[in-house]
Amino acid sequence: MRKLIYILSAFLLLTTGGQLNSQTVESESFNNGVDAYTAGNYNEALNHWLSVYKTGSASPELLYNIGNAYFKLQNIPGAILFFERGLLIAPGNEDIKYNLLVAQSLTLDRFDEIPPFFLAEWYSHLSLLNHSNNWAVTSLLTFIMALVMLALWLFSSKYKIKIISFWVSVFLIFLSASTLAFSIHNKKLTAESNRAVIFSPQVSGKSSPDESGTDLFVLHEGTIVEAGTRVGEWSEVRLSDGNKGWIPASAFEII
Repeated sequence: MRKLIYILSAFLLLTTGGQLNSQTVESESFNNGVDAYTAGNYNEALNHWLSVYKTGSASPELLYNIGNAYFKLQNIPGAILFFERGLLIAPGNEDIKYNLLVAQSLTLDRFDEIPPFFLAEWYSHLSLLNHSNNWAVTSLLTFIMALVMLALWLFSSKYKIKIISFWVSVFLIFLSASTLAFSIHNKKLTAESNRAVIFSPQVSGKSSPDESGTDLFVLHEGTIVEAGTRVGEWSEVRLSDGNKGWIPASAFEII
């Protein structure tokens, strides 16, 4: 038994030590990037921050800095891509919003956007206020609390307690369903997003998924589209004005 405890303790120490060491390395790389950026070495700063990003770290500050480094290197599509990714996890960050607008002002394409329905926009904004997992945990906890309130309603002999517990359970069930919906929508917006940034300097939208298709429109780097159906190396994209066309999937990167 003691041997088992020692083995488990050693395993936990090794695991914790590995995590701490990994976090230390990431923090060091991030700070090295800050030093390089301050010194005007934007390529070096970008390499440091991208090495942190590739470990799975995706804080708003990191994404913001990567976007700024791309912008300094005059890589507008890269800047827009990471500013957009930053807004997915920090939709209220004014610095990211402002820099995104500056980067987008340097793109060539201008389309009349179809304004989103205000309720849908409000719903998406609320969903992004918290992480998908946090919404899911909140949903589970409120559902358990609702079950407790329902049990109190069923078994309590006091009329006042039965009334209160019934309406509290109704509210908690509504809250549980709402936070579950936020969790699902958050995951759809962040992990399953079809929005993409054009990286090719210029690409033509075709009427069919091949080079022989009729040219419908021309897109330039930095333009944001919504990627749809894929056929081989081609992907159908929707523009902000509602128009659709086919472009090579290699021409864009998903946000």
